[in-house]
Amino acid sequence: MTLRIVIADDHAMFRSGFRAVLDAQPDMECVADVGDGYSAIEAVRTLGADLAVLDVRMPKLDGLSAARQLLSSGRQTLKVLLLTTFGTDDYLHSALAYGVSGFVLKSVPPEELVTAIRVAARGDTYLDPSITSRLAPRLVDVLAPDVPERERAPGLGRLTAREREVFLLMAAGFSNTDIGEQLYVGEQTVKTHVSRVLAKLKLRDRVHAVRFAHHHGLIEPNDTAGL
Repeated sequence: MTLRIVIADDHAMFRSGFRAVLDAQPDMECVADVGDGYSAIEAVRTLGADLAVLDVRMPKLDGLSAARQLLSSGRQTLKVLLLTTFGTDDYLHSALAYGVSGFVLKSVPPEELVTAIRVAARGDTYLDPSITSRLAPRLVDVLAPDVPERERAPGLGRLTAREREVFLLMAAGFSNTDIGEQLYVGEQTVKTHVSRVLAKLKLRDRVHAVRFAHHHGLIEPNDTAGL
C-alpha cells in the first residue's frame, strides 16, 4: 500500500527537496506540495491523503491551526506531522492535545523525516530525539506514585506501577526503544506493557494515549512546551 502524503511549507526549495525524498521511497507518494495551511486542508480533503506534513509557521493559516481543522474532521485514519525550525517553539503541548502524530525539527536529515512519517503511519507518536532527551528529566516528578492528578483519570487505577511509568513515557512521546532505555527493560517487554496499557485504558493507539494524558493533566504544559 502506498502512503499518500501532502507537504505544506512556505519555502518552495524545502518542499521540492522533501518531495524528491518521499517520491524516492517505494511505499510513499507526495500527492501535493503547497505553501499555506488553507491549501494543505484543501489538498488533503480533495486528494484523500493519508498523511499531512505541515510547517508550524505558514502564511494565511499556520500549521497548528490547519492540523486542528484536519484532525477535528472526523477522519480517524488521517495522520499529521508538524515541522518547525526551532526546538523552543511553544506549540508542542497544543499539537499533542489536538492529536498530531509527530513533531519534527526541520534541521534533521531527510532520512529522519522519512522515519517520522513511518512512525506516524503505523499509529505511533514521533518526537524529535532532541526533544525527548530534554523531556526525560522533567518526568521524574510526574512518575511519583502519589501524584493526585493521575488518580482522577478514569481507568488509571487499573494500571500497575510499571504500566503507569510506561504510559507516561509513551504519552510524552518516547518510542519503545527510548522507554526501554529509561526503565532498563527490553523492547519486547515495553511492547507488552504498551499493549496492556492501551487495553486497560480502552485507547485505540499511542496517539490517543497522548491526548488522554494531556486531557487529564498527567503531562503538564511545562513538560512539553517551550522545549
